[in-house]
Amino acid sequence: MGTKHEIDGVLPIFKPKGMTSHDVVHRLRKILKIKRIGHTGTLDPEVTGVLPICIGKATRIAEYIMDLPKSYQGRVTLGIATTTEDATGEVIEETEVEFIPEEQIKDVLQTFIGEIEQVPPMYSSIKIHGQRLYQLARQGKTVEREPRKVRIYNLEMIDYHPTKHPKIDFTVTCSKGTYIRTLCVDIGKKLGYPAHMSYLIRTKSGPFHLEQTYTLEEIEQIADTEKLKQAIIPLSESLPHLPKVILPKEEIDKKVFNGQKIVLQLSKTYEGLVRICDSKGNLAALYIKNKNEEIAKPKKVFKDN
Repeated sequence: MGTKHEIDGVLPIFKPKGMTSHDVVHRLRKILKIKRIGHTGTLDPEVTGVLPICIGKATRIAEYIMDLPKSYQGRVTLGIATTTEDATGEVIEETEVEFIPEEQIKDVLQTFIGEIEQVPPMYSSIKIHGQRLYQLARQGKTVEREPRKVRIYNLEMIDYHPTKHPKIDFTVTCSKGTYIRTLCVDIGKKLGYPAHMSYLIRTKSGPFHLEQTYTLEEIEQIADTEKLKQAIIPLSESLPHLPKVILPKEEIDKKVFNGQKIVLQLSKTYEGLVRICDSKGNLAALYIKNKNEEIAKPKKVFKDN
């Protein structure tokens, strides 16, 4: 297959329950014998699902994958509130829930579509005055948290279990930084009851979806075979939402790899990052183009060392 240090790209991993995102990275470093590995957005230990892992040069595009929307399938349980806003915390409030019509639930879910404000949960990794919130929470402390703006693109009920403590199964697509735990609590508030998130799986992260993922055990089995290369998404395909411009090798060698500005034949109204690829489809650089300008400047260049 070639030496492991030649690997560059994104490996979509299925994060198992009970592991942190950092645990997954640590395990992959041992399996693949590669140090240059990073994940693209933390998943809580109890949450499973899509965790894109950047390897080699792909660690330089991790921030752009992180910025993309994520999709989840989850469950909110009404009538029970916990310290952590999910099923791992201690119960702090419990009440029996009266019958709620499905239409009422659907109407409430629709009120969250668009830009909303969330107060980050105390059990989160956000730092305030140099300390992570979950560290303060474990000491029994609660501090003021500033609301944060996030965006909900889609939120739908897929099943409803009306019992003493009803369960609402839902799918959601949201911006980075969205706390689904907090969304579940806020859904409960709008329905008039305490609530918590009782289940969650990430089904999509940017362009990477559940069907593409590999378990750590599967990667261990193919680590020394050609199949590993097939599992890794090349850099050029890891940001498919960005326009792609193919340039001749001569222009890439002379201009792109020397960090020079280039003229791009793109819509004048386009503004943002552009993938610059060679004739073989390899990603040579990411350039940034301003609106109403043809000339683009280099943002990140991926020249071989």
